[in-house]
Amino acid sequence: MAQSENRGRFVWFDLMTSDPKAAIDFYTKLIGWGTQEWEGGDKPYTMWANGETPLGGVTELPPEVREAGAPPHWLAYVEVPDVDATAARVSGLGGAIHHKPTEIPGAGRFAVVGDPQGAVLAIYKSSEESAEPAGPSKTGEFSWHELATSDAASAYDFYQDLFGWEKQETMDMGEAGIYQIYGRGGVPLGGMFKKPAEMPGPPAWLYYIKVDDVTQAVEMVKELGGQVLNGPMEVPGGDLIAQCIDPQGAVFALHSAA
Repeated sequence: MAQSENRGRFVWFDLMTSDPKAAIDFYTKLIGWGTQEWEGGDKPYTMWANGETPLGGVTELPPEVREAGAPPHWLAYVEVPDVDATAARVSGLGGAIHHKPTEIPGAGRFAVVGDPQGAVLAIYKSSEESAEPAGPSKTGEFSWHELATSDAASAYDFYQDLFGWEKQETMDMGEAGIYQIYGRGGVPLGGMFKKPAEMPGPPAWLYYIKVDDVTQAVEMVKELGGQVLNGPMEVPGGDLIAQCIDPQGAVFALHSAA
């Protein structure tokens, strides 16, 4: 499938952290990822590999990001047909450009953007055509992409315009409000919901990593020096999830299928 048809697909996940070496130790033991060194940049950058497949990377939190008050965090990249045009559209829709469109030699072009509510992700176009993955997410891959925000309806409209995401199932969570599942081509990608007042921090994305057994994985999170914020808990359909923090403070989540 050509790149332009892959608009709206999550294609890469970077961990920006205060201690890349310690983070690598944590995630390779917890998830089973391997690593590969990237030689193309001017700063150290290690790629995560799920088997033979690169799926992201880890780098030190840039000084300007740290000075802006951002803690260690995961940043996802969403594929678009034209980074510059999409960045201009972000501005036109009331979003922010945190890192202007920039070329990655031999890899592609990217920009870091914020939605009107303040949640941040990256947009990306590869310099090579990429194939659409087949079937459901595999163990070790990112399987769900969740947005907790101050205005879920407005946030959905923003992302639908940018990426062509479609509304799918809507779940009524009672006092917690509506959980809107979204996707592309009939395949669910994640959910959006209004962030409850007791949830700390600004609007943000949370990324779920698929593991064989969440119950076992959360015990390992604690053994490796991380924290479990919530879970394991069962979600509709019988899958298990848990939200966690790694030892450097980056929030992530775990998911296992029923």
